[in-house]
Amino acid sequence: MLFLAAVSAFAQTPDLTSYNIVWNSQSKNASESMPCGGGDIGLNVWVENGELLFYMSRSGAFEENNIFPKFGRVRVKLSPNPFEDGTSFRQELKLQQGLVEIAGTKGKHTATITAWVDVFRPVIHIDVASNQPVQATATYESWRTKDRELLQGEKFSSSLKWIKTPATSYKDIIDFTGNEVLFYHRNQDSTIFDLTVASQGLDSVKHQLLNPLRHLTFGGRMRGTNMLPAGKTQGTYLNTPFEGWKLQSKSAQRTHKLEVLLHIAQAESQLAWQAGLNKLAKEARAAERTAFRRSQDWWKGFWQRSYVLINPNQPDAAAAPWQVGRNYQLFRYQLACNAFGSYPTKFNGGLFTVDPVFIDSTKYPFTPDYRNWGGGTFTAQNQRLVYWPMLKSGDFDMMPPQFDFYRRLLPTAEKRTSSYWGHRGASFTEQIENFGLPNYAEYGLKRPHGFDPGVEYNAWLEYHWDTSLDFCLMILDLQRYTGKDISQYMSLIESCVVFFDEHYQYRAGMRGAKKLDENGHLVLYPGTAAETFKMAYNAASTVAGLKTVLGRMLELPQEYASAEARVQWEEMLKRVPPLSFRDMQGHKTIAPAKSWERMQNTEIPQLYPVFPFGMYGIGKPDLEVAINTWKYDTDAIKNRNYTSWHQDNIFCARLGLTEEAAAITVQKLQDADRRFPTFWGPGHDWVPDHNWGGSGMVGLQEMLLQADGNKIYLFPAWPQTWNVTFKLHAPYNTTVEGKLVNGKVQGLKVTPKHREKDITYMNFR
Repeated sequence: MLFLAAVSAFAQTPDLTSYNIVWNSQSKNASESMPCGGGDIGLNVWVENGELLFYMSRSGAFEENNIFPKFGRVRVKLSPNPFEDGTSFRQELKLQQGLVEIAGTKGKHTATITAWVDVFRPVIHIDVASNQPVQATATYESWRTKDRELLQGEKFSSSLKWIKTPATSYKDIIDFTGNEVLFYHRNQDSTIFDLTVASQGLDSVKHQLLNPLRHLTFGGRMRGTNMLPAGKTQGTYLNTPFEGWKLQSKSAQRTHKLEVLLHIAQAESQLAWQAGLNKLAKEARAAERTAFRRSQDWWKGFWQRSYVLINPNQPDAAAAPWQVGRNYQLFRYQLACNAFGSYPTKFNGGLFTVDPVFIDSTKYPFTPDYRNWGGGTFTAQNQRLVYWPMLKSGDFDMMPPQFDFYRRLLPTAEKRTSSYWGHRGASFTEQIENFGLPNYAEYGLKRPHGFDPGVEYNAWLEYHWDTSLDFCLMILDLQRYTGKDISQYMSLIESCVVFFDEHYQYRAGMRGAKKLDENGHLVLYPGTAAETFKMAYNAASTVAGLKTVLGRMLELPQEYASAEARVQWEEMLKRVPPLSFRDMQGHKTIAPAKSWERMQNTEIPQLYPVFPFGMYGIGKPDLEVAINTWKYDTDAIKNRNYTSWHQDNIFCARLGLTEEAAAITVQKLQDADRRFPTFWGPGHDWVPDHNWGGSGMVGLQEMLLQADGNKIYLFPAWPQTWNVTFKLHAPYNTTVEGKLVNGKVQGLKVTPKHREKDITYMNFR
């Protein structure tokens, strides 16, 4: 794992006890579940009708159609049962320990079930402790027991989306093996990868493209101490039939231990995959005595490195500012459950989706595997908001899954460019499959004859390539924050900017004799300013992205590039056109582009020079122009929103608009309308909406601390009435921690100490 953060022996762990979620009644169904996880595994945990249930997800599981399925459901029942109706009940998410604890009492009988996940191995643990002997039954339940054709609407959870091509959901293999339940899915030879490559005219280079679905096998085994097979069962949960494989304890005992091991591999055979699972099982056995302590130590270090506690001495679950602070912590916990995934945390539900009937029972009568916007499809505009908050929270070790996603796919993106247009550079599209190509359905299957094969025939996604620059900047920021070596990502960053430089000269050369305009600048046409301003000429998002990323490349330490490379970067930067401006209601504002042909969707790309690209902000020139854009641009005003991927709170924080930033952040981070407070959505996406939570986190961080080069601005958009205890990270291996109490700064500690001189207090001292 890269960028593991060292934990100081003297670091203090904040008291998060008041932020623990406690339920004193059982859940009605899976929609009232609680997240639990670690490493790259997520569980939805709930107790229903006296039985513990949990769904299991693990990063990197994709079936043939690119659905991101659950690993199944487990049901645990004790007899005699202290969780029967009418008994005393308590279910608690203990944040500092990263676990869920469930306690029940019936008369003199008390039992506790602890659910936790090993951070360093893909092993789920269920520990039962009872004050009297109980028998335990654990049932592995699956709804993928038969091949079946996907329903038309159900395909939206796959890469087929709305396409009417028939698609089969293939069954899993499940059976008892010895005293355990073995379950797995092995992808068929033909997958959505093959269909996509053929449809996009890349069969001639197919052997050079990454295929992560080939031979992908995922599953695991369930085992319990002194537990034996006890037959099969079947039933229906909500609208989904299932079959179950039971394990039962040999006898009644005061303690029981259940483990579920999850394994994923691109194995040449089922036997090879099972050999990997067997190896995992041996490692888990060998680490039995230390696994819990090591996982607890990781969670302790995680909470020590960053926190934002609002009005911590006045816990009030009904108070909006206190909710904001608590939900910031809860959502950061959700992100940490996929700290070390082989794939990035999915914006559309992460590891914690449940049965879709709870979103809309008439529209989504599908299995628990369903989520809108696909399982193996990653939408960059949304994904970036999941990862931007990890810089200031110091969660640097959690960022490589997102960066490595693009690094793995770089050869495919470059091959795509050279195959279609014959020039250099990586063409990463906005919606990208886990194998690096545009989504099969979004690419457009009814393409006019002669239409450019490198461009999606899609009103929303055509020419939408610049979101790759977000991740380039994120990697450059990681180097600036930590000093860690990013050499492995430099070819990715350089290829992304080279694409724009060469591609738009190529396009200009196709139209006429000159490849640059009269000022020697690229003509970034056709382009797009997000999905909103289409067929754009010099889109603000593209211009700002190129200027900022190239500028930051030139600021890297000397070892990252030769003098010759730096000259080339400087020349590219000179060719990037300037931003465009327009008068709105009598004020100069940033224009979304120099011109455009149509407007759709509801984004505000004219403020992308503020966030993410930081050309405008506190302490920077012409801040008033950016403020005018927020206040007076009627297109921006019309598109204001707080849900899902909207980032209005971040814009306002970076512009120093305290009242607006606080109000929108409250809307972002207030309790969701579900039992668990941070299961927001669906918004534009799904539940729980992770880009909703990520953008909320970024906005709150920017209200507290902003950085520009060596300068650190404290409280640039912080409300007078919000007390706060915080620890955040800043560039150059810096942490800033302290308190703001009744408008007075207390106990401020800047590490290293020499960085104190770089602090500017805004509004408070």
